[in-house]
Amino acid sequence: MSANRTALYGQADHDLAPSAPDAIQLSPLMIGSSDIAAIESESLNAVTVRAPAGAIERRFVLAQALRTLAAGARLTAFAPKDRGGLRLKKELEAFGCEVGESARRHNRICMVVRPATPKGLDEAIAAGAPRQIAENGLWTQPGVFSWDRLDAGTNALLQVLPEFAGAGADFGAGIGLLALNVLASKKVTKLTLVELDRRAVEVSKRNVADPRAAFVWGDVRGDAGLKDLDFVVSNPPFHDGGGEDKALGQAFIRAAADALRKGGVLWMVANRHLPYEAILAESFAKVRLVAEGDGYKVFEARK
Repeated sequence: MSANRTALYGQADHDLAPSAPDAIQLSPLMIGSSDIAAIESESLNAVTVRAPAGAIERRFVLAQALRTLAAGARLTAFAPKDRGGLRLKKELEAFGCEVGESARRHNRICMVVRPATPKGLDEAIAAGAPRQIAENGLWTQPGVFSWDRLDAGTNALLQVLPEFAGAGADFGAGIGLLALNVLASKKVTKLTLVELDRRAVEVSKRNVADPRAAFVWGDVRGDAGLKDLDFVVSNPPFHDGGGEDKALGQAFIRAAADALRKGGVLWMVANRHLPYEAILAESFAKVRLVAEGDGYKVFEARK
């Protein structure tokens, strides 16, 4: 084990929990990060975790972090009080840790030294690992968007999607539900699934076993290298770090316009209260409200 092998899960916050500049990034939401499940057991000297809000996902990450630490090495975990922070101490105690806890900027910060024999790690890791949904056989993982149910927005878009043709992309592809529907058309020649969450990319590769599908672990807001597409489908995210961020969806709309050929089409769903009409009108030649109801609206926008 190297003298200073440390890791960080999530964005650094040195005011809440200092981390080394050369720490190995383990968050699946950070492009190019390492998979925490693939880190060798007892191989790290320190891990800092920005703990996820979801309980199953959070316990999975804490258990994996403890698994990767050498006996006597330090884990620092922090989270906002209303997004899991109040539960951190009890969860770490349940793993057999003695916990030092402090509070700062509405966050709870817990520090532990890894015990020689932690308790319950295997159970927490198994509970948060990839799994198949019994109803439809699709693979998913706790922490992935809408991991245990069909998202209502995705469902609204599925109800009205036309049969596509040519080359297209799914921006924010998740576990591949939209992609499976799009690829039901034999006229589709290629579909590129672009997704920020590495876990979703991995399970979508198991779900979408179609040679026409290509998978990109990337940020739609960056350059995915897609041009002259015939169509784009999208259920864009609108939360970032727990807060609503309408700029996310607006960025997806601009990225779709950049990726489409002239005459190409975007089909997207959005929560009804989100103000996307102006950016759609600015980015596309023709915009049509296809459906509206149950809190969602579906647009067709042609370049």
